[in-house]
Amino acid sequence: MMQAWRRWWREWTLDRGRLGLALAALLLAIGFLQPKLPWKRSLFEHVVVIDITQSMNVQDELLDGKPVSRLAFAKQALHLALQDLPCGSKLGWAIFTEYRSYLLFAPVEVCANRAELRASLAAIDGRMAWSGNSEVAKGLHSSIVVAKSLPGTPSLVFVTDGHESPPLNARHRPAFDDKPGEVAGVIVGVGQARPSPIPKLDPLGRPLGFWGADEVAQVDPRSQGRGASVGQELMVDEGGVAEAAGLGATPGSEHLSGLREPYLRLLAQENGFAFHKLRSAAALSKALRDKALSRPVRVSGDARVLLAALAFGLLLVPYLTALWAARRSRRLAAAAGG
Repeated sequence: MMQAWRRWWREWTLDRGRLGLALAALLLAIGFLQPKLPWKRSLFEHVVVIDITQSMNVQDELLDGKPVSRLAFAKQALHLALQDLPCGSKLGWAIFTEYRSYLLFAPVEVCANRAELRASLAAIDGRMAWSGNSEVAKGLHSSIVVAKSLPGTPSLVFVTDGHESPPLNARHRPAFDDKPGEVAGVIVGVGQARPSPIPKLDPLGRPLGFWGADEVAQVDPRSQGRGASVGQELMVDEGGVAEAAGLGATPGSEHLSGLREPYLRLLAQENGFAFHKLRSAAALSKALRDKALSRPVRVSGDARVLLAALAFGLLLVPYLTALWAARRSRRLAAAAGG
């Protein structure tokens, strides 16, 4: 009886090995047809808007132990974070200055265009600015308009220090018709909280010292009053200094600049965005790959690796079966001898 069972087992194992070999050959043959395997994958599509106003030239960040400007620090973090976006994701660059954002180019696939994305990022600097003003709230609204005008409505990444110039009055903030949630996004705050002097540069980017207190607007224009028969008449109920300070402004010290984090958090909350304080490229990379910014996309992947793995597994089956049978026989023999 035992001999008959062993004979059947050997024959069945041999047949199964032949069957596995045939199936493995079939899978490899199918692989030559380069089949595609559809599945859903979480990808990202961002428009990254970079603040290039003059306060972004403040050197209060460090790279390799050396002071660098906020703009340089942000660009280096974006340069490194770019490589972590999964293939199939898309990214485009835009710049913000004065009161509007300007799209440099629409989002493109990151893996096929990584070199071009990095080269264009490296070329972004303050010399592209066309005005000295920095109306952040209006620039954010302009960025949302840009994102909504693009196919698929990409998410928005707005990189800034939040320095409004001229300062805002809380009672007269610009009003927009944006609806929170229409565009997904994150505001990335750059810079240190402690205010520092703002470099003054010529049109070619050459240093000319720092901006002085008498060279920049220290309070919002509405608080400066208006011409009237009796001196400078303020508008009714105009508080000026107190309201400006409520938005992070520092009347009398607006020639210095620090990260306006509370103000940026307020803007993020009002627009349904997240807020991220830039500390490292790794942390920024994680923020750019947040689930709230992802979108499920049906993609086609190469199925040849899967087919090859299955074929390899089928080829291993006879050897694993023989190994299992040998170990079982030894256990049975040891039990019988005992």
